[in-house]
Amino acid sequence: MTNQNEIKKNVALSAAKAIMNERVIGVGTGTTVNYFIEALSKLPHQIECTVASSEATKLKLEENGFPTEELNTVGNFDIYVDGADEATKFGYLIKGGGGALTQEKILASVCKKFICIIDDSKLVGSLGQFPLPVEVIPVSRSAVARKIVELGGIPKWRTGFVTDNNNWILDIQGLKITNCAELEVMLNNIPGIVTNGIFAANKADFLYVGDSHGVKIIDC
Repeated sequence: MTNQNEIKKNVALSAAKAIMNERVIGVGTGTTVNYFIEALSKLPHQIECTVASSEATKLKLEENGFPTEELNTVGNFDIYVDGADEATKFGYLIKGGGGALTQEKILASVCKKFICIIDDSKLVGSLGQFPLPVEVIPVSRSAVARKIVELGGIPKWRTGFVTDNNNWILDIQGLKITNCAELEVMLNNIPGIVTNGIFAANKADFLYVGDSHGVKIIDC
């Protein structure tokens, strides 16, 4: 029986083979993405430069021989590869379980094609079972939490965690995510929120979904 790590490795390899002829790529954060970096490093790829969504990913890329540059230096690029905590078949995502959601969202906004790599446990009918991460400016934590409670959410401060942007994370449960795009904008309009983990405006273009039978590609 194929275990989850093997499934993640298979989907990571599939995505790596699909983009090995690119010159510049953006790279997200997480376990499956780490497998993607390792797989790509072993292929005869053409990658000349990478843009990382987190300090952890930057270190992983450099350890595997990939040059990294800041987005300000590179500008736009064609392909962004990242994972997700939840994904629907339409490409709507919840991301930010690892706390890198803001930079992930920035990279997703500038690429031409966003490839999301997941195992089948992350594919859901509708978003919302996974707690929704919200990055907040520290001084606004309590104020933002009260606003989220008014919306019906139950916020929990991710204590002891600081983002790469020196901000804090609130993980939100209980919100009904029936309209991803609408809720994404509504939350981002609350003063003090840097961004939230709903990826609707910058949803995935393709889902690579791994399961015990192989890898399925969904055009979103």
